Amino acid sequence: KHLKCILLCTKPPGWENIQKRKKASELFSNIFFSLFFLGERLAKPERGKMRVHKISNVNKALDFIASKGVKLVSIGAEEIVDGNVKMTLGMIWTIILRFAIQDISVEETSAKEGLLLWCQRKTAPYKNVNIQNFHISWKDGLGFCALIHRHRPELIDYGKLRKDDPLTNLNTAFDVAEKYLDIPKMLDAEDIVGTARPDEKAIMTYVSSFYHAFSGAQKAETAANRICKVLAVNQENEQLMEDYEKLASDLLEWIRRTIPWLENRAPENTMQAMQQKLEDFRDYRRLHKPPKVQEKCQLEINFNTLQTKLRLSNRPAFMPSEGKMVSDINNAWGGLEQAEKGYEEWLLNEIRRLERLDHLAEKFRQKASIHESWTDGKEAMLQQKDYETATLSEIKALLKKHEAFESDLAAHQDRVEQIAAIAQELNELDYYDSPSVNARCQKICDQWDNLGALTQKRREALERTEKLLETIDQLYLEYAKRAAPFNNWMEGAMEDLQDTFIVHTIEEIQGLTTAHEQFKATLPDADKERQAILGIHNEVSKIVQTYHVNMAGTNPYTTITPQEINGKWEHVRQLVPRRDQALMEEHARQQQNERLRKQFGAQANVIGPWIQTKMEEIGRISIEMHGTLEDQLNHLRQYEKSIVNYKPKIDQLEGDHQQIQEALIFDNKHTNYTMEHIRVGWEQLLTTIARTINEVENQILTRDAKGISQEQMNEFRASFNHFDRDHSGTLGPEEFKACLISLGYDIGNDAQGEAEFARIMSIVDPNRMGVVTFQAFIDFMSRETADTDTADQVMASFKILAGDKNYITVDELRRELPPDQAEYCIARMAPYNGRDAVPGALDYMSFSTALYGESDL
Repeated sequence: KHLKCILLCTKPPGWENIQKRKKASELFSNIFFSLFFLGERLAKPERGKMRVHKISNVNKALDFIASKGVKLVSIGAEEIVDGNVKMTLGMIWTIILRFAIQDISVEETSAKEGLLLWCQRKTAPYKNVNIQNFHISWKDGLGFCALIHRHRPELIDYGKLRKDDPLTNLNTAFDVAEKYLDIPKMLDAEDIVGTARPDEKAIMTYVSSFYHAFSGAQKAETAANRICKVLAVNQENEQLMEDYEKLASDLLEWIRRTIPWLENRAPENTMQAMQQKLEDFRDYRRLHKPPKVQEKCQLEINFNTLQTKLRLSNRPAFMPSEGKMVSDINNAWGGLEQAEKGYEEWLLNEIRRLERLDHLAEKFRQKASIHESWTDGKEAMLQQKDYETATLSEIKALLKKHEAFESDLAAHQDRVEQIAAIAQELNELDYYDSPSVNARCQKICDQWDNLGALTQKRREALERTEKLLETIDQLYLEYAKRAAPFNNWMEGAMEDLQDTFIVHTIEEIQGLTTAHEQFKATLPDADKERQAILGIHNEVSKIVQTYHVNMAGTNPYTTITPQEINGKWEHVRQLVPRRDQALMEEHARQQQNERLRKQFGAQANVIGPWIQTKMEEIGRISIEMHGTLEDQLNHLRQYEKSIVNYKPKIDQLEGDHQQIQEALIFDNKHTNYTMEHIRVGWEQLLTTIARTINEVENQILTRDAKGISQEQMNEFRASFNHFDRDHSGTLGPEEFKACLISLGYDIGNDAQGEAEFARIMSIVDPNRMGVVTFQAFIDFMSRETADTDTADQVMASFKILAGDKNYITVDELRRELPPDQAEYCIARMAPYNGRDAVPGALDYMSFSTALYGESDL
């Protein structure tokens, strides 16, 4: 009704009552005063006055309106006096627009758009409400009710409203607004419902009164938004801190579990068991460690990103729990790699030791078996007393036979010493079956001592009866003397031909081949000796047949028969080609090993320098200033892609290295690079490119957040590089001070200047590493002018939500903030203990300072 009266320029009924009670708003009072001042002049002109007097009256009203800042374009008193309705209504709308709507601004939009945006935000949570304009969107009345319920939910039971009952909805909203919000009932529900398109200006005017009525709530919403933004930053940072702590704990725990396994040097007894340990170690290197390398790299990236975000949000630097610093993880990682290196060296040494042990053990068994076969029955023979009933010739024969045995016994002394030496070496190398070896060796030595004693005893007995013996067959004696060493030579030759060998180079196998060829060159002379020995035996046979000597048919001086000599000689001849074949096969194996060495060396000599070159190129990219940061980032990502594409060559080299290890190749003269060097270089290359990309990303994040131009960034980089003379990517304290002075930063040499520089170093080097990174440098150079939230701003926002109180309540937090952030504040705010405290009051001031590290939460 009031709006209608305004548009009709008439005084509304009950105006005096409206003036006496609280006004809807000061702006509406100005509107109504101006309009009714004008209306009174127009509706009730003084009787008898002429047209000129009416124009004068209207001009007074227009002057008053103009004094309130309303611009009236092309509107004159004559048009009003003459009843120009269009001109009069246009003037009235201009007044309304000036006092009720024009001062509304939401996010720098126009007045109309701002008011519409405000309505849409406030009614967004309500069902069946969709505000798109200032006419038909308001016909069902739910929009008005939603505005009231959003700000004063106790005034309207929104859940009982129905979309199909617009009259009730509109009247409810108009009545509540007039009664509780001091908003005059400017509209008629029947007019709105009965009109296809309600008057847009009338709806806008009425809705603007709600905006002004709830302007205080708008301030609270703005404050709540600021607090939500600050809390969201803190929550995100806390989550990143928790993630870092967990990832660091998991990585350190993995290292703690892995190092004891690598430090376990319990030896195995067999080559197969040690080969399994080596295969387990390869699986660890190939499958288990690479994901942890990525986790370590990601941990450093997360730490740098978190520190950047903390600096950008004006928060204190993050200090991980004790023992979980990046340096602690690097130290632990270094211990892990040291344990790896020691474990691999131990594995290879153990495999060499077991290989040597197996060779020695087999050699011991062969020599022991030959010796035991030779000594079989010798003790019984030496204990015979056949000389007691023998004839003189038999005694002579027994004595000569014993002399031949002693010669044979002396010839076997070297083998016994070899057996003892091999057993001693097996003991020194900690052979697992040493007890049985020692027992067998001790038995052989004891038997050898007993044979010596028995031999000496029998010689003494024979010598006692030697005086009774006269004749002896010199031919048999000569045969025995020549047959025994030749037999020993054949046995030694058979032993050497069957002796196992272990070599690691072509030169070693060539040496064995040369020795074998030298041995084959002696065979013709040996065959001549065999023919000579057999000739002696044939001569004996001729003498026996010629002179009918009464002989037993065997040589009384030796047990070595011509058949045995021929048999052993034939065996030697058979063993020679076998030895040839074994040496040829070993020579082929050593040639294959040499091929593997050259193949590995050729690849390693390419991959090693390639990795070093890439490391140097990445270092140059990180300090050069060619192009924008985005160009550098794209360049680095292209490098990263090329590096990742190089991985198959590393895998191929790993395969060649595995073949070398499986072939038991322990040295390589064709390269100075080991697989360990390549692995460490590759891991460092991956970590360096990832860390460099992260640094550039953080620089872009800092540049955009701080509003730094590319020219400024280039200037910062040029200054930084100028003083980074060792190209390490960091500045020492003195270099950093010189860099600041070159940029115009005044740092004196007095005590005050030193204190100022110490303060700056605490900002750029919070972890006291003694160096300043480029990221910390640009953070410092831009932080002084950065537009960031402060503790005072957050405190002021909380004060708005609290209604200017020094404390805030749980209900107020839950009403003004989203649920998760409200509970975040409730859980961390300390109780308020001021004199004006009420039960449940919370201290938002200490909470605000704690958010920025000025106190502890």
